[in-house]
Amino acid sequence: MRVKRLVIDTNVLISALLVRTGTPRQVLDRLAEDAATLLFSEETFTELATRLAKPKFDRYRTPQQMDAFLGWLLELGEWIDPAITVEACRDRDDDKFLALALAGDAEALITGDDDLLTLNPFEGVPILTPAEFLRR
Repeated sequence: MRVKRLVIDTNVLISALLVRTGTPRQVLDRLAEDAATLLFSEETFTELATRLAKPKFDRYRTPQQMDAFLGWLLELGEWIDPAITVEACRDRDDDKFLALALAGDAEALITGDDDLLTLNPFEGVPILTPAEFLRR
């Protein structure tokens, strides 16, 4: 599946940093190869940076690796300020990814979260696991 605009949830992005040979990292590498755009909102990027800063990740990455990873994501990214509110997910904390996908005209939302996957497709936006995305 070749897309130009994509939302990737926080857990997939964290997995991409921690496991450089895993499927989530392959998704990011494909995104970079295709010159696609990774969509962020202030809320989604803050969640990512905040979670990566937790001490439980200290043994998996250095602060320099985290900064380099976040910088790389910013190079791939476009900031969107969703002017819409979505209340569709059973985990309300995940609604921000749906709002971002709609506001940013995303062609797909990549996640491993069952709360989001059960909504596939959401208002025309495919919601896929990293493996499903790579198979397409």
